Parts: sequence; C-alpha cells; structure tokens
Amino acid sequence: MTMELISMAQAAAAHAPEAAAGLTGNLTMGLGGAGAAIGVGLVGSKAVEAVGRNPGAFGNILTLGIIAMALAEGLGIIAYLGGL
Repeated sequence: MTMELISMAQAAAAHAPEAAAGLTGNLTMGLGGAGAAIGVGLVGSKAVEAVGRNPGAFGNILTLGIIAMALAEGLGIIAYLGGL
C-alpha cells in the first residue's frame, strides 16, 4: 500500500510542470480579459460623462471612445493569444 502511494506521488510530481504551465496560461487569459473589460467600462463611462458635459462634442468623443475601446480589447486579445 505504501509503495503504491509513493509511486502515485512520483507520477503526480512528474506531471506537475505541465499542470503549472496550464495554470499560468489560464491565469494570463483571465487577467487579460478582466483588464480589457475594466478598460472598456472606464472608457464608456467617461465618454458618457464627457457627452453629458458637452453635447456638441459628441462626434469627437464617439470617435476617440471607439479607438480607446478597440485598443483595450486588443490588449485582451493579445493576453488570450499569449495564454494559448
């Protein structure tokens, strides 16, 4: 019984680096996705705030907001691809 447990522990230790690599990839993807979501939310809230203060600048604010959201989403996609 003891020898079986020892051999199982050795087999698990041999696979530990593979499991750790998968964990770090998932962690990278999760943090990247969360960061992109926070970035898009902040850009959207500030854009709405800016339009509320100056409705005449709607077109410029919309353009800058879309560009900023695309950049934030791009970082999320890069984190996703880096985690694969």
